[in-house]
Amino acid sequence: MRPHPPLDPADWDAFRALGKQMIDDIADHLSGIRDQPVWQPVPEEIAASFETELPTTGRPMEEVYEEFRRTVLPFPRGNIHPRFWGWANGSGVPIAAYGDLLASAINCTVGSGANAALLVEQQVVNWLGQALRWPASGSGLLTSGASMGQVIALATARAHRAPEVRAEGAAATGVQFTVYGSTETHHSVDKAVELLGIGSRFFRRVPVDADHRIDVAALRAALRADREAGLHPLCLVGNAGTVNTGAVDPLAELLSVARQEDLWYHVDGAFGAFAQLLPSRRALLAGLSEADSLVCDLHKWLYLPFDVSCVLTRGEGDLEGAFRSSADYISKTARGPAAHPLSFADRGVEQSRRFRALKVWFALKTYGVDGFADAIAENITQVAHLTKLVEAAPDLELVSRSELNIACFRYVWPGATPDALNRVNRAVLERLQTEGIAMPSHTVLHGAFVLRVAHHNHRTISADFDHLVSQVQRLGAEQVAADGER
Repeated sequence: MRPHPPLDPADWDAFRALGKQMIDDIADHLSGIRDQPVWQPVPEEIAASFETELPTTGRPMEEVYEEFRRTVLPFPRGNIHPRFWGWANGSGVPIAAYGDLLASAINCTVGSGANAALLVEQQVVNWLGQALRWPASGSGLLTSGASMGQVIALATARAHRAPEVRAEGAAATGVQFTVYGSTETHHSVDKAVELLGIGSRFFRRVPVDADHRIDVAALRAALRADREAGLHPLCLVGNAGTVNTGAVDPLAELLSVARQEDLWYHVDGAFGAFAQLLPSRRALLAGLSEADSLVCDLHKWLYLPFDVSCVLTRGEGDLEGAFRSSADYISKTARGPAAHPLSFADRGVEQSRRFRALKVWFALKTYGVDGFADAIAENITQVAHLTKLVEAAPDLELVSRSELNIACFRYVWPGATPDALNRVNRAVLERLQTEGIAMPSHTVLHGAFVLRVAHHNHRTISADFDHLVSQVQRLGAEQVAADGER
């Protein structure tokens, strides 16, 4: 007899019953989520329960599930709630959770080798390319997020320009590359240039205009200065929706600069790329589908559960040129799984890869791309509704708006000093969040602390923004009165 139970369930009927209970419970939780606080802090006694020692013996799975219900389920990040509009977090469509469950159950690694999971990912990548009007000759793979996508895209750009770097290393080539993007470019690009040995000092953050879009004249000047200094411009990053304000760079104009200057043109479309689904926003994104590479997060504005993102490249074989590797234990055979020609491991960093594609496949087959386009259009309409409410309120100020899904505003009153405005708006945000009322996040624009609504939530209705505005007004007035501000 074995001293411990096997790692498969000892009783498959009990396993089945627990699974049914989990599905019932989570369906109840999601269907009633509007009645819950958007967010609540983890109590000290609950937090202390996560400091226990490593278990040496097991417990019944039913007890472990009850512990989850008591210590984890009530204290999530909040982004499944209809009044969560913070940072850039999607709301998670429930059908995709089934895809995640099934992917974990069949436990495929989607690196290489003939199996249906590999075909599902290839189909999903092809579908995303079609949705984003990407050339059919291109390539791509799913990743954990746009941060990994930036690394993959910039590594591909460098391998395309200087393939010898893979063998010799960056220092041995004697070439110092430079990368360009606006001051609003996501900090993941900083990480990418650091990891690749280009160095953050050689990531040129170009100033932006009054609408937070890259200043093309300043970009041209930076390129000219770097070439005169003997540096080697490599890549230009365009933003299809900045995190701070939702601004979209003049992508078509940047495309022209990239082609004139012989630069790899990369577009960070982490959330904004999916506005390409809407005919009304395609002019805004003109130039996106002509880029050399593109990243987009499906767990943002396609509402998929974390994590799943996609990186696309324009040229067939570009990714393999940067990442293909070989070893005897992964060599091809004439027949069997190893005979399959496609290898996602040769398109990116990871050899072992989750079956992320299945939840995307489930969601797209269930709702169709038009279902997601309708939700995106509704988000844009709802943010326009919010901006009208703010503009109509004498005690609110609209600080920034975008043509996508982000608006920034703050509480104001006559005679307020800049310091007082920042202090009161910080307090308003803290109360919105900690009292579970709503979850916008914040940013700082021209020295002003502002409430930032980034709308990637398919559960929101317009009345939720009516509620947000009324609560900001209430909390602002209370805070001003409490502080004695005038």
